[in-house]
Formats: sequence, C-alpha cells, structure tokens
Amino acid sequence: MNKQDYMNTSVQEPPLDYSFRSIHVIQDLTSEEPRTGLRPIRHSKSGKSLTQSLWLNNNVLNDLRDFSHVVSLLLEHPENLAWIDLSFNDLTSIDPVLTTFFNLSVLYLHGNSIQRLGEVNKLAVLPRLRSLTLHGNPIEEQKGYRQYVLCTLPRITTFDFSGVTKADRATAEVWKHMNIKPKKVRIKQNAL
Repeated sequence: MNKQDYMNTSVQEPPLDYSFRSIHVIQDLTSEEPRTGLRPIRHSKSGKSLTQSLWLNNNVLNDLRDFSHVVSLLLEHPENLAWIDLSFNDLTSIDPVLTTFFNLSVLYLHGNSIQRLGEVNKLAVLPRLRSLTLHGNPIEEQKGYRQYVLCTLPRITTFDFSGVTKADRATAEVWKHMNIKPKKVRIKQNAL
C-alpha cells in the first residue's frame, strides 16, 4: 500500500457519485461513469478513487450482491469507506455486507422498502456509525420505530436527519424497559 495514497484518502474528498444513474445491479458501477461535481475526484496511481464516500442514491437497486468486490475495484481503500448513501432505491433489507465497513459513520437508507424493524439489529456492530436515515421505509410505520432504533444503536447522534437528544435517549430507555423482554438467564441444574 502506498503510504501517500493512504494519507490522501479523505472524507473531505468529493464523493464517488453514482446517483440518478438508473443502476439496477451493483456490477453496473464498473461500466458507469460517476457524476462530476465542482471538485474533481483524486485517484491513486492504480486509477482508483481516493474518496471515503459512495453515493448510490436514487437508483433501482434491490440487492447489494457483489458490493464488496465492486467497491474494492472503485476505491483505493475500501476499508476507509465512511459514508454510503443508498437512499431511494428498492432495498427490502439491510444487507450484512454493510456491516463489514467498520469505518462507516454515515449510512442513508431512507426511501427504500425495508419491512422488518429487526433489520436494524445488523447495524449494531458498526462502532463508528453516527448518522443513520431510515424514514420513508415501511418500518417507519411500526409502533416504537424511533425508540427501537435508538435503543439498538445507542451511539448514533443523528437519526432521520434529526439530532438525538438526551430526552430522546431517556424516552427510548423507558420504551425499552416497557417493550423489550430481557433474555432469561438459565442456570444449569447440575451447576448448583
């Protein structure tokens, strides 16, 4: 790994932006040109992007098959990916591949078709996740939606573009005690 490339990988770099490209499958990213912004995206000697942000919003993705492989073809340091925007697609679940990007701090999933609130549990393993959006998914209609997410992901500071307050945390904690049954600890009989 070229140390200079690693040092130049930055969140301040413009995103690799594939929004509004009618992308149906992740593999299409390898043949599609990203949108150009005000600042050009810098690339490593190998031609891969030095950004930490990947925008795939407003497409027609319904799964993330081959996501890790394709990201490794596009980014010089995929392990540094900090921001993924998958909003306004056709995703019905939170793909476990997203949990392999441990530096992920911003994840936009609003405007998809995620049905099960339990899908949020998968994101609990992301130690740096601070900003998450899920509004505009069917799960938003479930009772206790905001409280469940805040209980499951206690480190997030922004949820659905709203700051998480101390009052939100207190409400979520009360909701948790009223709605989530603690797991019973079983003591083995022969251990006594």
